[in-house]
Parts: sequence; C-alpha cells; structure tokens
Amino acid sequence: MTATPHTESAVLVLEDGTRYVGRAYGAVGTTLGEVVFATGMTGYQETLTDPSYAGQIVLQTAPHIGNTGMNTEDRESRRIWVSGYVVRDPSRVVSNWRSEETLDVALDTDGVVGISGIDTRAVTRRIRSVGSMRGGIFSGDAASIDAEEQVRIVREAPEMTGLNLSAEVSVSAAEVTEATGERIGALAVLDLGVKQATIVNLAARGFDVHVLPQSATIDDIRAIDPVAVFYSNGPGDPAASDDHVELLRAVLDDRLPFFGICFGNQLLGRALGLGTYKLPFGHRGINQPVLDKTTGRVEITAHNHGFAVDAPLDGDFESPHGYGRVEVSHVGLNDQVVEGLRALDIPAFSVQYHPEAAAGPHDANYLFDRFRDMVIAANTKDNN
Repeated sequence: MTATPHTESAVLVLEDGTRYVGRAYGAVGTTLGEVVFATGMTGYQETLTDPSYAGQIVLQTAPHIGNTGMNTEDRESRRIWVSGYVVRDPSRVVSNWRSEETLDVALDTDGVVGISGIDTRAVTRRIRSVGSMRGGIFSGDAASIDAEEQVRIVREAPEMTGLNLSAEVSVSAAEVTEATGERIGALAVLDLGVKQATIVNLAARGFDVHVLPQSATIDDIRAIDPVAVFYSNGPGDPAASDDHVELLRAVLDDRLPFFGICFGNQLLGRALGLGTYKLPFGHRGINQPVLDKTTGRVEITAHNHGFAVDAPLDGDFESPHGYGRVEVSHVGLNDQVVEGLRALDIPAFSVQYHPEAAAGPHDANYLFDRFRDMVIAANTKDNN
C-alpha cells in the first residue's frame, strides 16, 4: 500500500505570527485550533481517534508517521477528532498486514486538514518556550492568503481556556457494553470523550458499562441502579463544565463509588472544592513518569491534558465542599503536577492520566482493579 503525496503548498501559522511552510497532508483547506505536541513514538491512530484532542491541532514529535497505516479495529472512537495534524515525514509506504487504508486517506475522509514537511522540532521548541498557542493550517488555495490576514484569522479563533467541548464528542444516546468478567453490576459512565479501550477494561472487570450522554442527569444515573459512576477523559476547560461538577456532587452525596480519569480527575477536583489551571504546554504522550504515593512506585504513563488540579502535594486536607479528607495520590515527576486524587472518607478517586494506555505502557492498568475492589468493598459494606 502506497501513500499518494500532496503537491499543494501549506503553511502552519501561530498566533504570534510565526510561520512554517510545508506541503498539504490529508484534507486540503483551512483549519484552526490550539497547537499542541504529542511525544509518543507510536500509537498515532489512537491519538487521532482520542476525543480529548477535539479542538486541537496536534503535532507529532516523532519524525516518521504513517508507517503502519490505519485500521478500524484500533480506533478509539467513531472518527478522527483532531482539528489539524502536523507531521514531518509522512511514510510513503504502509507496511503492516492489518492496515486497511493509508493515514493520508483516513485524514482526507474525515476532513482533517494537515501539513507535512516542516521542522516539527522547531515548532515544538517554540511551544515549549512560549506555551500552547492558537494556530491555523492553510493549504491549497488558502495557503496563498495574505500572511497578515492568516494571522488575523488565527487570532479570532476561540481559545481553549473557557471552552466546553463535551457536547461535541459525547454520545447522543445511552450505549451498553455487557460485562466480560465476573459480573459486579451496572456502571454509569459519563461520556465526556471516552475511549473504547476504557470501556473494554471496565467490562473486563465485571461492569455492565452504560455509556451515558454528557447531558445525563442524576435521575438518569439513578435509573440504571448503578454500583458506581465513572467520568471519562475529554476535551475542553474543566472550569467551563459547571453542570458536570454539580452532577458529580450529587453522585458523591449519594455515596456512589466514583472513579475519574483525565478530565474526570479535574472535575472531581472541582466537585471537592479545588481549583484548576491551564498548563503552559500540557502533557501529551506515552512516556510520562508518575509517582504513586500509595506504593512508592514510579509508573510510565500515557497523558493527554492541558489543565491540572490545584491541590497541596503533601499530607491530607479537608475538602472545601465538605466531603472529608482528601490527598494527592499521584504526582508527575517532570513538573510536580497533581496526577491523582483520593478521597479518604468517601469511595472516590481519580487520576490525571490514561490507565487504559491506548497507545502506551500498561504500568497503570492496575487502577481498574483498584476501582473494582473499591466498588466491591463499598457494596459489601452497604449490604452488611
């Protein structure tokens, strides 16, 4: 299988006026979004189909992308979600027996405008020194738009801060995946951008996984008589998700066991009464070291987040919203960012990274077992 290289010109424009000229890749046209970089050397298909990347132009720091093509089995959701895609050297030949189409064809099919042939290392260094910025990819006829006009268009795009994207990525109606392990009961999953690998892992732990729309109410959750509630990963600013925070407080008030990942971690923080803030350039990749303070182990983990929870790293503290004692359970070793929360007086915990790790290492997969054990313990206590 051979990819067909584009000959049309393309340009990546950052909001500070920095420009990088290359060639069109995927769909041709104009796209806008927050420019971020992902450091994974593999797993580009999982990255592209992760709903958490909605609204973002993703740059791959690995230079050679597209080697293994694309297939339907490894998709993490129903489509490619990135707003744009930036690569240095797209593979001209696809060499994998599972491939069903080339990456550039998949991007074109889903209408994703990309750019190739630029110095991605230079762009990464720019973002690391200045911070994530709005940007635009202009290809084909749009590449010849006046440079000042291109910058103006980029600067008029919405910023990620204050942006709520949950409705764009969530299912519109409930979907159920039955347990594949020894059955525990129904699990309510609020879909804020859930990945298929997460659903598979939860079902394997004995949960009938009810994936609910992000607009679900506490009555919708109670209606399935859940043994626990789960908040998924997802895009956007957690400070713009007040409804999801209020829903989670109702869940905690019902003393339902809770587990959240990524966006779900930030929303647990807010429900407990903590603040969130935007990171300079975020954590995106499959090689981030995190300390589990419970075990003392260092795990290599998969991340995709641009916001974080503001909480004291040492000791426990009282939840400002009255949910008892809370502690930071996991800490990022690169920059001391809060990577997990654990409530000590109610059955609730969360992590900022992706234990399903699709793609990525499996160091953190035990967290699904920890969740299962917490749910069983909580239900055993309630029945006694």
